[in-house]
Amino acid sequence: MMNRIMMIGATVLVASAGVVLLQAERAVAQTATEQTQAEENTETTTDAAPEEMPNEAGIYEMTLGSEDAKVTVMEYASFTCPHCASFHESTFKELKANYIDTGKVRFVYRDVYFDRPGLWAAMVARCDGPDRFFGIADMLFNQQRDWVSGSDPVAIADKLRKIGKVAGMSEEKLEACLTDADKAEALYTWFEANTEADGVTSTPSLVINGETHGNMSYADLSELLEKELAE
Repeated sequence: MMNRIMMIGATVLVASAGVVLLQAERAVAQTATEQTQAEENTETTTDAAPEEMPNEAGIYEMTLGSEDAKVTVMEYASFTCPHCASFHESTFKELKANYIDTGKVRFVYRDVYFDRPGLWAAMVARCDGPDRFFGIADMLFNQQRDWVSGSDPVAIADKLRKIGKVAGMSEEKLEACLTDADKAEALYTWFEANTEADGVTSTPSLVINGETHGNMSYADLSELLEKELAE
């Protein structure tokens, strides 16, 4: 409980401190390259299932693929986890092309908050709703080495804001999301309940039709999926 209070409190304090700094510093300018990157990275978000509804706490399950797919793959990942970034750069791309986009697999992404920056990043990714989540998530994983580096929490929060701005969100919207203590508390409670229920202790972890597995190569994942599809 104490860890939760410290994490949630630090989320709000860091975001608030960032507001003061940003008012005194130059605004982040979007270059043509950044705008192009934003357009490219947010295109994939249209695959999110529009019929998904939030739970009682207002939290959405972030999903891709057909609701009628025979196999459900649920990934538990942290935006600060290097192995998760590698998974999304390689294995996930093949999973999406060969199984999700073809209607064979329904994919569910669930956040894991092992540290405060991971929670902040998730709040930015979720800020504009489910339709743009996966595009922003791609940006967070692709730029992970940049924004997660260093020990200054205000600097990390500032870099996360920049990613949010490149994705098309306003300063006001980002600040509202990053300073939403109730949402941070709800997300952290949700994360704890999810990981406990599925026995998740590391990231990335994959839950395939209810069975939890650790990180694996695409070849091993494909083998498991083919077995599930054949049953």
